[in-house]
Amino acid sequence: MIVCVAVVGHQNNPLYIQSFTEADDALKLHHIVHCSLDVVDERVNNPKRSGPTLNETYLGVLYPTENYKVYGYLTNTKVKLIMVTTDLDVRDADVRNFYRGFHAAYVNAVSNPFHVPGKKITSKTFAEKVSTIVKSFG
Repeated sequence: MIVCVAVVGHQNNPLYIQSFTEADDALKLHHIVHCSLDVVDERVNNPKRSGPTLNETYLGVLYPTENYKVYGYLTNTKVKLIMVTTDLDVRDADVRNFYRGFHAAYVNAVSNPFHVPGKKITSKTFAEKVSTIVKSFG
């Protein structure tokens, strides 16, 4: 089950964070997302030491914790899409499909002529689309 998704700008500024759990866990999940940014930067800046090639936007598992697994995706504009899940045995193909839909929803949201690049995404349509994608995951 996906418990949190986030869109983080190229300067590590949060553009959209949504948690799908109780309010008590929201702060903890925001912290987990923030910590995952270091792993993303490490993988992007040192591609030889860790997995994906330069053309690969899916970063895979960033790091597992006791209760969660954190996955990452990097767009061509260096915007990071982060997903936190409680399922510890998720298939890679399912995560890639999730990111395809999530990335498409993000592209639609920022293509809005009223959206200011680099600012938080406040679109209700985007939030609804993300919720639909999250519910259909797995």
